[in-house]
Amino acid sequence: MSSVISKDGTTIAYERTGSGPSLVIVDGALCSRAFGPGAAQAARLAPHFAVYTYDRRGRGESTDTQPYAVEREIEDLAAVIEAAGGSAIVYGISVGSVLALHAAAALGATTVSRLVLNEPPFSVGDAAQEQLAQERQHIVGLVTRGQYDEAVFTFLSDIMPPDMLNEWRASADWAVLEATAPTLAYDYTVLGDGGVPVAVARQVAVPVLLLVGAESAAYKHTAVEEMVKALPHIEHVTIDGTGFEPTDDQISSMVRFLR
Repeated sequence: MSSVISKDGTTIAYERTGSGPSLVIVDGALCSRAFGPGAAQAARLAPHFAVYTYDRRGRGESTDTQPYAVEREIEDLAAVIEAAGGSAIVYGISVGSVLALHAAAALGATTVSRLVLNEPPFSVGDAAQEQLAQERQHIVGLVTRGQYDEAVFTFLSDIMPPDMLNEWRASADWAVLEATAPTLAYDYTVLGDGGVPVAVARQVAVPVLLLVGAESAAYKHTAVEEMVKALPHIEHVTIDGTGFEPTDDQISSMVRFLR
């Protein structure tokens, strides 16, 4: 494990595997270097890239500094990219892809050379955004009151089958999720109102690969058209399953795009 110090003094833990052009993975909600799909994808990408995985602030071995702002997370990512040589491909997963999009717009093409967005959870339409607002209010309220177990359970209940979720809740891994629960509030801040941030997307001048799973929730597919219109240089790929775990063929296609 290595670390960098972000602009506000926060320590950001990261590690590198593989060799080649630098690629930084930005994890989604509740995930870290040791927990979530990022580590497995890093192993699959390492034969082609120098892959950097890092713990977003408040997770794993990274520290945290208040008050939270999306700009601070962009500075964290910029510090990791600087450690990776000053320029990198950025690969965001789920809400991590929303953060990656904001970072690409803010940092520019000299810092973020290519962008991969895997399953960005954008919501299109008043009904979808109202539902997100209610979800945010409920879960952030639980976090604020220190009800971390309930916050994690509620958040994951829309993602996982009840039997699997209850089994996970009884496992030792649940404590890891509870420890990361305060960062759920951060991710809702990153999401904003849940809509595609068109003005931000239009500032991204580098090639963008958008991955959405064929079996993923309908709202993710609904947002695709708006993203394709907003991003100047985008390639949209529908992949098998739910998207978070591309097949070997799709990894190969992604490598060709990023080269």
